[in-house]
Amino acid sequence: QVQLVESGGGLVQPGGSLRLSCAASGSIGSINIMGWYRQAPGKERELVAHITSGGVTNYADSVKGRFTISRDNAKNTVYLQMNSLEPDDTAIYYCNLRYHSGLSTSWGQGTQVTVSS
Repeated sequence: QVQLVESGGGLVQPGGSLRLSCAASGSIGSINIMGWYRQAPGKERELVAHITSGGVTNYADSVKGRFTISRDNAKNTVYLQMNSLEPDDTAIYYCNLRYHSGLSTSWGQGTQVTVSS
């Protein structure tokens, strides 16, 4: 079993920054993909960014140039640095861990990010 614990959410003004962290524990395969998804009220959950254990990244078009995903493989931790935050970024952000096979996926409990003046 894999457990994912997120932290770093909160309330921030437009143009501000937040850094989300997600620490994974349990039975974790070395070759994996960790990522961040978000779900805004009334919207479907969407991929924000993901990163492979080899460092290959992918971003949603809406966050390119503003968000940066990174990971520390030794700590089994993934980060999401969010800059130039906009009200449309308001959502619950969920950490995810999956494998290339697609046979297993794990989710964190979610952390609320609110961007408002």
